[in-house]
Amino acid sequence: MTERAQGGRRDVRERASALLTGPAPAAGPGAGAAGAEDMPSLPWRRRTRLAVLDRLPRWAAPRCGVPPRTLAAVGVVLAIAAGFAVHHYATGRPRAAPPPEAVPVAVSTDGSPSGDGSLSGDGSPSRTGTGEPDGAAETVVVDVAGKVAEPGVITLPAGSRVADALRAAGGVTPGTDTTGLNRARVLTDGEHVVVGAPGPAPAPAGPSAGPAPVALNTATAEELQTLPGIGPVLAATIIAHREEHGRFTAVEQLLEVTGIGDRRLAELRDRVVL
Repeated sequence: MTERAQGGRRDVRERASALLTGPAPAAGPGAGAAGAEDMPSLPWRRRTRLAVLDRLPRWAAPRCGVPPRTLAAVGVVLAIAAGFAVHHYATGRPRAAPPPEAVPVAVSTDGSPSGDGSLSGDGSPSRTGTGEPDGAAETVVVDVAGKVAEPGVITLPAGSRVADALRAAGGVTPGTDTTGLNRARVLTDGEHVVVGAPGPAPAPAGPSAGPAPVALNTATAEELQTLPGIGPVLAATIIAHREEHGRFTAVEQLLEVTGIGDRRLAELRDRVVL
């Protein structure tokens, strides 16, 4: 081995020893040889490390001489940084909001939702939370007036009828006509019951319906004679004109019939059709 190679290895050994044990004392002549001779007295781990460093290239020797404590500290720092990054990623991701919970709404028999969506024991909507007392639906209040013994405002159980209200008012006074009063009708809350009031006036009769119009193209002689101013002779003349000239296409064509003028046409205009 040349002296140059031995000198290079000696330099590597000195640098590795300086990194592991601290700065070496000033070396005099022959220090490299003394270091080599002291190798058997070192612990086996240090001898192994020095042997490895002795065989590495000069540029790699300082990089492989890092103490284990330094490597452990660097590993702890890297582990903490990785844990912080994972935690930040997990907590910083946007999360979808949960859908709102559906609130059941009970529907009564008439199709309207109940006040708070709850049902009572018999299946009817509960009135709790609507502001009405629980007994509001159990009674009805009616005003009985007219020919009764004790007229006034009466409270009755729900489902009562007009006859019950009359009894509660002391009954109908003798001689009162109750023909127009339906005593079997079920009362409603807030109703006004009047006893002995005159019945509604009969509706005026509508205008009497006039005779049906006569069809000129299909009417018989007897039907034509129901028209004003049309006798047997003129009815026969209208039928003859219809058979000779064909169907009437306008009411004004009656002027072509002998015996019908403008005045008679005005009388027939609203009474005939084609």
